Amino acid sequence: MSRRGPRHFAKLAFALSDADEPADADMTRLRDRLLAADPGDELVALWRRKLTAWDFEQSPAWSATAPRTPERRAEIHDKLAFGADLRKALDAAVPVHEEPGPVTISREFEPWYTREQAANRSFYWTSYERLLRRKGWSDAAISSLDEAAHAVVERLADPTRDTPYGARGLVVGYVQSGKTANFTGVTAKAIDAGYRLVIVLGGTLNLLRGQTQRRLDMELIGQENILGAADPNDPDALVGIDYQDDEDWPAKFVSFGARPSLLGAFDIERLTSRDRDYMALERGISALEFEKPDRTRPLYEPANLHAARARVMVVKKNKSVLEKLVTDLKKIGPILGEIPALIIDDESDQASVNTTDPKKWEDGKVTRTAINGQISKLLRLLPRAQYVGYTATPFANVFIDPGDEEDLFPRDFLISLPRPTGYMGVQDFHDLDTVEDGGGEAEKKHVRGIYDSTGDRLQEALDAFMLTGALKLYREDQGLPAGPFRHHTMLVHESVRMAEHAVLAERIETMWRNAAYTGPEGHARLAALFARDFQEHADGSLPTPAAYADLKPFVSGARRLINQGGGPVIVVNGDSERDYAQPDLDFDRTPNVWKILVGGTKLSRGFTVEGLTITYYRRTTQQADTLMQMGRWFGFRPGYRDLVRLYIGREETLGRGRNAKTVDLYEAFEAICRDEELFRAELARYAPLVGGRPQVTPAQIPPLVAQHLPWVKPSARNKMFNAELVEVRSPGTPIEPAAYPLDSKMTERNTGHWKPVLTALQGAFTTCLLLPDATSPLSRSFQAATTVIPHAQLISVLSSLEWEDGNVLAPHLAYLSQLDGRLAKVDDWLVIAPQRTQRNRIEATVLGQGPFSLFRRSRQSGKLSFGRISGLEHRLYAQQLAERPGSSFSGDSYSVQGPAQGVVLLYPVVEAAQDDEVKAVAASGAAAADRVTMAFTVIPPKAAIDTKRQLVRFRTKDSTRPDAVVVNAL
Repeated sequence: MSRRGPRHFAKLAFALSDADEPADADMTRLRDRLLAADPGDELVALWRRKLTAWDFEQSPAWSATAPRTPERRAEIHDKLAFGADLRKALDAAVPVHEEPGPVTISREFEPWYTREQAANRSFYWTSYERLLRRKGWSDAAISSLDEAAHAVVERLADPTRDTPYGARGLVVGYVQSGKTANFTGVTAKAIDAGYRLVIVLGGTLNLLRGQTQRRLDMELIGQENILGAADPNDPDALVGIDYQDDEDWPAKFVSFGARPSLLGAFDIERLTSRDRDYMALERGISALEFEKPDRTRPLYEPANLHAARARVMVVKKNKSVLEKLVTDLKKIGPILGEIPALIIDDESDQASVNTTDPKKWEDGKVTRTAINGQISKLLRLLPRAQYVGYTATPFANVFIDPGDEEDLFPRDFLISLPRPTGYMGVQDFHDLDTVEDGGGEAEKKHVRGIYDSTGDRLQEALDAFMLTGALKLYREDQGLPAGPFRHHTMLVHESVRMAEHAVLAERIETMWRNAAYTGPEGHARLAALFARDFQEHADGSLPTPAAYADLKPFVSGARRLINQGGGPVIVVNGDSERDYAQPDLDFDRTPNVWKILVGGTKLSRGFTVEGLTITYYRRTTQQADTLMQMGRWFGFRPGYRDLVRLYIGREETLGRGRNAKTVDLYEAFEAICRDEELFRAELARYAPLVGGRPQVTPAQIPPLVAQHLPWVKPSARNKMFNAELVEVRSPGTPIEPAAYPLDSKMTERNTGHWKPVLTALQGAFTTCLLLPDATSPLSRSFQAATTVIPHAQLISVLSSLEWEDGNVLAPHLAYLSQLDGRLAKVDDWLVIAPQRTQRNRIEATVLGQGPFSLFRRSRQSGKLSFGRISGLEHRLYAQQLAERPGSSFSGDSYSVQGPAQGVVLLYPVVEAAQDDEVKAVAASGAAAADRVTMAFTVIPPKAAIDTKRQLVRFRTKDSTRPDAVVVNAL
């Protein structure tokens, strides 16, 4: 059963056995064995591995079904020729993992990296896979990584091709979500396939570069390649060799059992080490002289390529370091044109993007920033180099001018990685769906706002740090694995100014000394905080003491660990490496880092704060990508995710003097998080191929994204995208504009356009019944005013609406207007105006019609956009109608939905932060039209699409010729 796919199992087993003929009894015994097996049974593990690999495989030659679906699993069973009982036993032992996989937006590419080829040359990937299993990775996690890494490598150029081509790609992960694991997997597969020079651009500090080097050395390059010819048992031979002082050497470093070249594979030569960045080729030019069995043929010929050692270097993104590398490479000569190279740019939106002002370019010649210029030179020197950027904040890369051929725009592919299992991210801290009545669960569990009325809450945050340290020790004592509790940290981020860091650190030191954690006063505070917060929100599946008295004995142990090394606080800032070379901050070489870290920018990007449990964040910034990278509280928190707390400023001052304003940092984070999630959702929506071809290429992403991000303002260098969005088709998918006008006159006119619909909505309210679904096992209902309007009337209203900063509805309206029979036929629309719950209802007439429930919504920080307009239950109900046309549900007043009828959710929205402001608008019983934004969500029927299933249409532009005629590209 190879990666060619599943085959008739009984016949295969018979062919491999000594039996004279196949027996059905063997399948019965297999079923019985699976049913009786323990969770750790080797047979179950083997089947889990194979089934998961087949479930996850993207577009295999043996299947036309979608990966990670019951349909794919059923096809696997069919090909294995398993009966119903065996299928049931296997599905119980190995359930289908239906979480989404990576999303790929790509140019069409020439297939070369098949599954068979990957299996035939897989020495380093197989070793990496084994290591991940030893680390406890699940089969699903490994298969997911395998598929994502394979998707990257297959879009690189074939390293053996005659004509050089350098692909450009971008991989988008989540903040602190395992991007390094992905590019380690990509590197393993790429060198197995024939890439012989790998350059990893690993951050702007030695600390970050060293972290990346160590990770690659530990998990990919391995002991034998690090040692070279040195005898590991000879102390003299080990002088000057990395990691002899590392706590994890050699036990946790991958080992092949012998030099790979002695095992039929090839060695890897490191051109940098953990403590030494690239200085110069140590052996001069000879370090890049590749052995060629046939010197008459180029290196990229298979006979030469697969016999050559790979070279790997991890290089800091520093002008002088990169200049040295470029200078050395220039000395090597023509062989550079023969080397299949891979450049991986970690945090590719930092320093790598050209940010010079085109207005200052001389004679139209591109002027590049230092790092961008050096990377461009590297790519010119290495015509067979592939460039793959990695980032969690992709907008800077996506909005590079596609017309600049020497820049780093991901012209060939963009891959969005799935949110990993066990990852704490946006959804754990922000309730992205509108919650009508009070704060959502995520905010209640993990977020503690800092308001003027609460004081600075710094002492409470310190108490939480102490308390959670004690809880980790308690859980370890109760038998939980100690590994995740090795480090325990708190991050305090208030300012970028180093002088303020020193003052803040001194203040924290003083508060810590006066906290009396070993006395009655300190224990009383900790007991109260435990009872009102950590006990209430504890994960029931994890050990948590029933009372503070059971936790009290562990407080002194936590205090001792935090105080060891001289004090509880470490300041991490500055531009010098000195700040990052502190022994107490070395997560690799220090047994336990239990510290409060005070710092600024350098703690925000790329630096992994291990064991982070409490964050105290009050720094303001207007840069969306900078803000997102500050989110160090995202990440993996096994065994203590219920203990994670974010203390964040909700009323912070931004700016000075007359320009000063108050901002809510939690809302600001939520706004950029929504942008990130929307970006990923857009990619997922347009990723499916239509007729075997991409719907969207990377060059068409900028205008697609820009439609939804009001902060993306066209500038001189990116105003000419390669494509202009003309039409977006959304069958069965909510269309929900968020950026409504601020201008009161425009708002008043827009409200007036809805008057005929509001008139038709008057009358008795109906009950809308939402059936049990993934969000709740119970049925739910809400009251709403409803009416049905003709298709032409809805198009007339929507076409009349006015917008600021461009018509955000235009691409959607181009689609909706064609549902008169030209593209598909929609007869009419069910309009639903939901009511708020009786307890929270605020009603008023609008334009003399109604009364209607008024809904409170706030605009996102610094934007025209509101957050989510529609309530979750309302939207789910509307989609339930759209997805089940003709169905009738008991208890639902309006349940018969025709296949040619769409749904509109309509909300009279008052922009306000508190309900009292809404009550003021409704005080007279009639809400003024200029104070009410008629916000809406339109959900077309699922059948409202043509047979081509194309979801998006563009007009092409040539950014290198701003005066060129615009041409339609359908």
